[in-house]
Amino acid sequence: MPSAMVLAAGLGTRLRPITFELPKPMVPLLDRPALAHTVDLLHRHGVDRIVANLHYFPDTIRGYFGDELEYSLEEELLGTAGGVRKARDFFGDEPFLVISGDALTDLDVTRLLERHRETGGVATLCVTEVTDTSQYGVVLHDKDGRITGFQEKPDPAEALSTLANCGMYLFSPEIFDYFPDADFVDFAHDVFPRLLEHDVPFHIHQLDGEYWNDVGSIDELRNGTFDALTGALRLESVPDAGPEAVVVGEGSSLEAAELVEGPVWVGKDVTVEAGVRLQGPVVVGDGAVVGRGSALKRSIVLPGTTIQPDTILIEAITGQTGIVGAMRPRAETRVGSGRA
Repeated sequence: MPSAMVLAAGLGTRLRPITFELPKPMVPLLDRPALAHTVDLLHRHGVDRIVANLHYFPDTIRGYFGDELEYSLEEELLGTAGGVRKARDFFGDEPFLVISGDALTDLDVTRLLERHRETGGVATLCVTEVTDTSQYGVVLHDKDGRITGFQEKPDPAEALSTLANCGMYLFSPEIFDYFPDADFVDFAHDVFPRLLEHDVPFHIHQLDGEYWNDVGSIDELRNGTFDALTGALRLESVPDAGPEAVVVGEGSSLEAAELVEGPVWVGKDVTVEAGVRLQGPVVVGDGAVVGRGSALKRSIVLPGTTIQPDTILIEAITGQTGIVGAMRPRAETRVGSGRA
């Protein structure tokens, strides 16, 4: 299997105020940070050599993953492609995967690699069907899936494609021959246009029943979290997910609650006091306290948060400073014989 790079250096401005406390890939999603779900996915497909680029709160990521990952520190941001070029020696002479550290996906990495080898191009871009093209860069291609062009967030009436670029790529080492001589380099704006200019073959890989969501905003975080809870996003760490699921972690109990309507996910060491009403989807992170008589509906309580008694939360994401301290380091969260 190829090696991989997870892009984890971004500032995550659209997720503020959560990202005032931690980097975007470390935003909690059910039982672990979003980046940990991506790392788990790679391990399941035999990808064990993984490097992450770091910039914003780098020690938070290092502290969680330890030596499970390699790291490439960017003192100044280098762009999606510039960061990959900085880690070039890590990849060797084999194809390598590049994936956003905040992407939520159950991508079949093995099938992506097969597609890349079949086409023989220097790059394979994952794409998925979308209804509102104005929110995405869309990819144009011929009947064989060879990429012929791009449109950046076109109005649906003017869109020439409904296939969005997912920001998940499989590259052959030759891709570096088409990087411009600049410090800051972006795949979409710099590298891919050069491939087209030089008539270099690169292709799409369309997701087939696989989930993808870029957790780039508060709404996307909420949607992705609820999709993981209901099972729309398939996560190996949450085998009991489902539309009516009620999942309770170690050291937690819902016995004192007055009402529990799934789907509900409660993390480890959570205190739910008497008279609490939970109307799903509801997610309560590790170490949180839900005060007596509170009512939560379609809401997310981040790890380590205390909900005061008699609080009502509807369509909310709530947290307190100290989120990082409530998330256990990776070494303490592994289960079974593999990497959990």
